[in-house]
Amino acid sequence: MAKTLELIFETAANKAVTLTVDEPRENLTAQEIATGMQSIVDQNIFAVGGSPFALVKGARVVERNIVEYEV
Repeated sequence: MAKTLELIFETAANKAVTLTVDEPRENLTAQEIATGMQSIVDQNIFAVGGSPFALVKGARVVERNIVEYEV
């Protein structure tokens, strides 16, 4: 099963942006995620279309199953 951590931000231009992290650590806590995301906002690490990330909106882990068939 593939897991992805999605970090959801809002830019200063009110645009939603999602960063994804493949195979996040199993014991990652909500506090660690919140602290890391706020650090990204505070340090102006990313911008989209010239607009920096302004707000932390949310985070989630997405799991998916992949079944491959020989054809």
